[in-house]
Amino acid sequence: MTTGSVNPRRADTRRNHEAILNTAARSLACSEQVSFNHIAKQAGVGVGTVYRHFPTTEALIIAVYQRELDHLGEVVPELLERHEPERALRTWVTDHLAHYMMTKRGLAKALVAATSSPAELPVNAHETLIEAITALLRANVDAGNIRSDVNPETVLRGLGGLFYLNPKHNWRDETAELLDLIWRGMSA
Repeated sequence: MTTGSVNPRRADTRRNHEAILNTAARSLACSEQVSFNHIAKQAGVGVGTVYRHFPTTEALIIAVYQRELDHLGEVVPELLERHEPERALRTWVTDHLAHYMMTKRGLAKALVAATSSPAELPVNAHETLIEAITALLRANVDAGNIRSDVNPETVLRGLGGLFYLNPKHNWRDETAELLDLIWRGMSA
């Protein structure tokens, strides 16, 4: 084996892990119920493989939550690289944050059911969102789009209005309206 090559078994393990997480995320978008048998079948793995990766339902739900949360932070540099700062912010809010909220209603219910205390949840949710918003706001300040005194915490509180959107209605337009209101309040 050459330096840097990946053991095929390890690559297969990683593939299975991702397939399980992807399937669980899709399943949790529709319902807070988690069936390891259903997830195994949909992911194309044995139920034993699911249990090897995630020994409990709680472990699987928290892993899905953490992965989705990590994505919200990790996508920001890519958006800022591909788009102008205002477009990057709007894309992040609509295509990532609001979309996450609209499709993860089951995940939220499952998290509440799966964890007996808030201490079991990943503690970096708030920090991840604040870091993402801070980077997007900083880019917009540098571009002269918004005032330099805009507080990321205040923006996050304003975006909390996304929790009230109905996924069965036109949530994309409603997200744009909320973001327009927040944008006007931040504008330079």
